[in-house]
Amino acid sequence: MPEGHTLHRLARLHQRRYGRAPVAVSSPQGRFAADVVDGRVLRRTSAWGKHLFHHYDGGPIVHVHLGLYGAFTEWERPDGAPLPEAVGQVRMRMVGDGYGTDLRGPTVCEVIDEGQVSDVLARLGPDPLRSDADPAWAWSRISKSRRPIGALLMDQTVIAGVGNVYRNELLFRHRIDPFRPGRAMGEAEFDAAWTDLVALMKVGLRRGKIVVVLPEHDHGPPSYRPGRPRTYVYRRAGEACRVCGGPVRTEVLEGRNVFWCPACQK
Repeated sequence: MPEGHTLHRLARLHQRRYGRAPVAVSSPQGRFAADVVDGRVLRRTSAWGKHLFHHYDGGPIVHVHLGLYGAFTEWERPDGAPLPEAVGQVRMRMVGDGYGTDLRGPTVCEVIDEGQVSDVLARLGPDPLRSDADPAWAWSRISKSRRPIGALLMDQTVIAGVGNVYRNELLFRHRIDPFRPGRAMGEAEFDAAWTDLVALMKVGLRRGKIVVVLPEHDHGPPSYRPGRPRTYVYRRAGEACRVCGGPVRTEVLEGRNVFWCPACQK
Protein backbone atom coordinates (compact mmCIF):
# COMPACT_ATOMS: atom_id res chain seq x y z
CA MET A 1 0.00 0.00 0.00
CA PRO A 2 1.44 3.43 -0.93
CA GLU A 3 2.48 5.51 2.07
CA GLY A 4 1.54 9.14 2.64
CA HIS A 5 4.41 10.77 0.75
CA THR A 6 3.24 9.04 -2.46
CA LEU A 7 -0.18 10.70 -2.28
CA HIS A 8 1.39 14.11 -1.67
CA ARG A 9 3.64 13.59 -4.70
CA LEU A 10 0.60 12.68 -6.80
CA ALA A 11 -1.25 15.77 -5.59
CA ARG A 12 1.67 17.97 -6.65
CA LEU A 13 2.07 16.21 -10.00
CA HIS A 14 -1.62 16.42 -10.86
CA GLN A 15 -1.78 20.06 -9.83
CA ARG A 16 1.19 20.84 -12.06
CA ARG A 17 -0.14 18.92 -15.06
CA TYR A 18 -3.89 19.48 -14.89
CA GLY A 19 -4.50 22.36 -12.49
CA ARG A 20 -6.36 25.55 -13.46
CA ALA A 21 -7.56 24.09 -16.76
CA PRO A 22 -10.47 21.99 -18.00
CA VAL A 23 -9.82 18.25 -17.67
CA ALA A 24 -11.43 15.49 -19.72
CA VAL A 25 -12.46 12.83 -17.21
CA SER A 26 -13.89 9.45 -18.17
CA SER A 27 -14.37 6.00 -16.71
CA PRO A 28 -13.50 3.30 -19.27
CA GLN A 29 -14.46 0.71 -16.67
CA GLY A 30 -17.82 2.41 -16.14
CA ARG A 31 -17.67 2.27 -12.32
CA PHE A 32 -17.06 5.98 -11.65
CA ALA A 33 -19.40 8.96 -12.17
CA ALA A 34 -16.94 10.78 -14.44
CA ASP A 35 -19.64 12.90 -16.10
CA VAL A 36 -19.98 14.98 -12.91
CA VAL A 37 -16.49 16.43 -13.34
CA ASP A 38 -15.77 15.91 -17.04
CA GLY A 39 -14.76 19.18 -18.70
CA ARG A 40 -14.57 21.16 -15.46
CA VAL A 41 -11.54 23.16 -14.36
CA LEU A 42 -9.39 21.44 -11.75
CA ARG A 43 -8.92 24.21 -9.19
CA ARG A 44 -6.53 22.47 -6.83
CA THR A 45 -5.41 19.14 -5.45
CA SER A 46 -4.74 18.12 -1.86
CA ALA A 47 -3.71 15.10 0.17
CA TRP A 48 -4.21 14.02 3.75
CA GLY A 49 -2.53 10.80 4.79
CA LYS A 50 -3.37 8.20 2.16
CA HIS A 51 -6.31 10.17 0.72
CA LEU A 52 -6.09 12.25 -2.47
CA PHE A 53 -8.58 14.97 -3.40
CA HIS A 54 -9.15 16.72 -6.75
CA HIS A 55 -11.19 19.92 -6.24
CA TYR A 56 -13.12 21.04 -9.35
CA ASP A 57 -14.88 24.28 -10.19
CA GLY A 58 -18.49 24.27 -9.06
CA GLY A 59 -17.88 22.17 -5.97
CA PRO A 60 -17.47 18.48 -6.88
CA ILE A 61 -14.40 16.76 -5.45
CA VAL A 62 -12.92 13.47 -6.57
CA HIS A 63 -11.77 11.42 -3.58
CA VAL A 64 -9.24 8.63 -4.18
CA HIS A 65 -7.83 6.06 -1.77
CA LEU A 66 -5.45 3.70 -3.55
CA GLY A 67 -5.67 0.91 -0.99
CA LEU A 68 -3.47 -2.13 -1.50
CA TYR A 69 -3.67 -2.37 -5.28
CA GLY A 70 -4.53 1.06 -6.65
CA ALA A 71 -2.10 2.95 -8.88
CA PHE A 72 -1.99 5.87 -11.29
CA THR A 73 -0.25 5.33 -14.63
CA GLU A 74 0.99 8.64 -16.01
CA TRP A 75 1.56 9.20 -19.73
CA GLU A 76 2.40 12.00 -22.12
CA ARG A 77 0.25 12.94 -25.08
CA PRO A 78 1.86 15.05 -27.81
CA ASP A 79 -0.37 17.65 -29.46
CA GLY A 80 -2.93 16.00 -31.69
CA ALA A 81 -1.89 12.47 -30.83
CA PRO A 82 -4.74 9.98 -30.40
CA LEU A 83 -5.52 8.76 -26.92
CA PRO A 84 -3.91 5.45 -26.02
CA GLU A 85 -6.22 2.51 -25.61
CA ALA A 86 -7.34 1.94 -22.03
CA VAL A 87 -5.63 -1.27 -20.95
CA GLY A 88 -7.15 -3.26 -18.10
CA GLN A 89 -9.78 -2.05 -15.67
CA VAL A 90 -9.29 1.74 -15.78
CA ARG A 91 -11.54 3.24 -13.13
CA MET A 92 -10.76 6.88 -14.00
CA ARG A 93 -8.93 8.51 -16.88
CA MET A 94 -7.86 12.17 -16.80
CA VAL A 95 -6.66 13.92 -19.96
CA GLY A 96 -5.22 17.41 -19.98
CA ASP A 97 -2.95 19.50 -22.19
CA GLY A 98 -0.17 17.11 -23.15
CA TYR A 99 -0.67 14.61 -20.32
CA GLY A 100 -2.97 11.87 -19.16
CA THR A 101 -3.28 9.47 -16.27
CA ASP A 102 -5.16 6.20 -15.76
CA LEU A 103 -6.27 5.02 -12.33
CA ARG A 104 -6.63 1.28 -11.75
CA GLY A 105 -7.61 -0.76 -8.73
CA PRO A 106 -8.33 1.88 -6.08
CA THR A 107 -10.23 1.07 -2.91
CA VAL A 108 -12.12 4.37 -3.28
CA CYS A 109 -12.76 6.57 -6.32
CA GLU A 110 -15.85 8.72 -5.83
CA VAL A 111 -17.28 12.19 -6.27
CA ILE A 112 -18.08 13.91 -2.98
CA ASP A 113 -18.67 17.42 -1.64
CA GLU A 114 -16.92 19.59 0.96
CA GLY A 115 -19.06 18.26 3.76
CA GLN A 116 -18.11 14.70 2.92
CA VAL A 117 -14.44 15.69 2.75
CA SER A 118 -14.79 17.03 6.28
CA ASP A 119 -16.27 13.69 7.32
CA VAL A 120 -13.26 11.84 5.87
CA LEU A 121 -10.76 14.15 7.55
CA ALA A 122 -12.56 13.92 10.89
CA ARG A 123 -11.64 10.23 10.98
CA LEU A 124 -7.94 10.84 10.38
CA GLY A 125 -5.07 11.74 12.66
CA PRO A 126 -2.52 14.46 11.86
CA ASP A 127 -0.55 14.11 8.63
CA PRO A 128 3.20 14.69 9.22
CA LEU A 129 3.54 16.22 5.75
CA ARG A 130 0.94 18.91 6.32
CA SER A 131 1.91 22.28 7.79
CA ASP A 132 -1.23 22.24 9.94
CA ALA A 133 -0.42 18.88 11.57
CA ASP A 134 -0.91 18.83 15.35
CA PRO A 135 1.27 16.12 16.93
CA ALA A 136 -0.37 16.78 20.29
CA TRP A 137 -3.48 15.04 18.96
CA ALA A 138 -1.49 11.89 18.19
CA TRP A 139 0.34 12.01 21.52
CA SER A 140 -2.92 12.28 23.44
CA ARG A 141 -4.13 9.05 21.80
CA ILE A 142 -0.86 7.17 22.16
CA SER A 143 -0.17 8.15 25.77
CA LYS A 144 -3.52 6.73 26.91
CA SER A 145 -3.49 3.50 24.95
CA ARG A 146 -2.59 -0.04 25.99
CA ARG A 147 -2.20 -1.05 22.35
CA PRO A 148 1.35 -1.68 21.10
CA ILE A 149 3.06 1.38 19.67
CA GLY A 150 3.71 -0.63 16.49
CA ALA A 151 -0.04 -0.94 15.99
CA LEU A 152 -0.82 2.66 16.93
CA LEU A 153 1.59 4.03 14.33
CA MET A 154 -0.33 2.17 11.60
CA ASP A 155 -3.71 3.40 12.87
CA GLN A 156 -4.72 6.18 10.48
CA THR A 157 -6.95 7.72 13.16
CA VAL A 158 -3.80 8.31 15.23
CA ILE A 159 -1.32 9.42 12.56
CA ALA A 160 -2.34 9.64 8.90
CA GLY A 161 0.00 8.47 6.17
CA VAL A 162 2.28 6.05 8.01
CA GLY A 163 2.55 2.63 6.38
CA ASN A 164 4.47 -0.50 7.19
CA VAL A 165 7.86 0.70 6.00
CA TYR A 166 7.86 3.96 7.95
CA ARG A 167 6.37 2.21 11.00
CA ASN A 168 9.11 -0.41 11.24
CA GLU A 169 11.98 1.84 10.30
CA LEU A 170 10.99 4.69 12.63
CA LEU A 171 10.76 2.36 15.61
CA PHE A 172 14.16 0.90 14.83
CA ARG A 173 15.79 4.32 14.43
CA HIS A 174 14.52 5.22 17.91
CA ARG A 175 15.25 1.81 19.46
CA ILE A 176 11.63 1.30 20.48
CA ASP A 177 10.19 -2.22 20.82
CA PRO A 178 7.09 -2.35 18.56
CA PHE A 179 5.19 -4.30 21.23
CA ARG A 180 5.63 -1.65 23.94
CA PRO A 181 2.24 -0.24 25.01
CA GLY A 182 1.64 3.29 23.79
CA ARG A 183 1.14 4.58 27.32
CA ALA A 184 4.65 3.31 28.24
CA MET A 185 6.21 5.68 25.73
CA GLY A 186 7.69 8.90 27.09
CA GLU A 187 6.65 12.26 25.71
CA ALA A 188 10.26 13.16 24.87
CA GLU A 189 10.53 9.87 22.93
CA PHE A 190 7.37 10.69 21.03
CA ASP A 191 8.53 14.23 20.23
CA ALA A 192 11.83 12.92 18.87
CA ALA A 193 10.11 10.23 16.83
CA TRP A 194 7.56 12.69 15.41
CA THR A 195 10.30 15.14 14.40
CA ASP A 196 12.20 12.31 12.72
CA LEU A 197 9.04 11.04 10.98
CA VAL A 198 8.35 14.47 9.51
CA ALA A 199 11.92 14.68 8.22
CA LEU A 200 11.87 11.17 6.75
CA MET A 201 8.55 11.70 4.99
CA LYS A 202 9.78 15.01 3.55
CA VAL A 203 12.73 13.12 2.06
CA GLY A 204 10.27 10.62 0.61
CA LEU A 205 8.17 13.44 -0.82
CA ARG A 206 11.19 15.10 -2.38
CA ARG A 207 12.94 12.00 -3.71
CA GLY A 208 9.99 9.73 -4.43
CA LYS A 209 11.36 6.88 -2.35
CA ILE A 210 11.73 5.99 1.30
CA VAL A 211 15.26 6.61 2.57
CA VAL A 212 15.81 5.65 6.21
CA VAL A 213 19.30 4.18 6.61
CA LEU A 214 22.07 6.49 7.84
CA PRO A 215 25.21 6.68 5.65
CA GLU A 216 27.34 4.86 8.22
CA HIS A 217 24.94 1.90 8.11
CA ASP A 218 24.33 1.88 4.36
CA HIS A 219 26.27 -1.31 3.63
CA GLY A 220 25.89 -5.07 3.73
CA PRO A 221 23.00 -7.00 2.14
CA PRO A 222 21.05 -5.17 -0.56
CA SER A 223 17.53 -3.86 -0.32
CA TYR A 224 14.50 -6.12 -0.05
CA ARG A 225 13.66 -5.22 -3.66
CA PRO A 226 15.86 -4.18 -6.61
CA GLY A 227 16.04 -0.43 -7.02
CA ARG A 228 14.88 0.34 -3.48
CA PRO A 229 17.08 1.92 -0.80
CA ARG A 230 18.23 -0.32 2.04
CA THR A 231 16.13 -0.67 5.17
CA TYR A 232 17.15 -1.48 8.73
CA VAL A 233 14.53 -4.12 9.46
CA TYR A 234 11.62 -3.96 7.01
CA ARG A 235 11.35 -7.28 5.12
CA ARG A 236 14.72 -8.42 6.51
CA ALA A 237 13.54 -11.23 8.82
CA GLY A 238 16.39 -13.60 9.65
CA GLU A 239 19.06 -11.28 8.25
CA ALA A 240 21.76 -9.60 10.32
CA CYS A 241 20.94 -6.24 11.86
CA ARG A 242 22.93 -3.50 10.14
CA VAL A 243 23.88 -2.04 13.52
CA CYS A 244 24.45 -4.91 15.98
CA GLY A 245 24.66 -7.96 13.72
CA GLY A 246 21.90 -9.84 15.56
CA PRO A 247 19.01 -11.48 13.69
CA VAL A 248 16.02 -9.40 12.63
CA ARG A 249 12.71 -10.90 13.70
CA THR A 250 9.16 -10.67 12.40
CA GLU A 251 5.71 -11.41 13.80
CA VAL A 252 2.16 -10.54 12.85
CA LEU A 253 0.82 -7.55 14.78
CA GLU A 254 -2.85 -6.74 14.27
CA GLY A 255 -2.86 -8.32 10.84
CA ARG A 256 0.40 -6.86 9.48
CA ASN A 257 3.97 -8.12 9.66
CA VAL A 258 6.14 -6.14 12.04
CA PHE A 259 9.94 -6.33 11.82
CA TRP A 260 12.39 -5.47 14.58
CA CYS A 261 15.80 -6.20 16.09
CA PRO A 262 15.33 -7.59 19.63
CA ALA A 263 18.88 -6.57 20.61
CA CYS A 264 18.57 -2.95 19.50
CA GLN A 265 14.90 -2.42 20.33
CA LYS A 266 14.69 -3.54 23.95
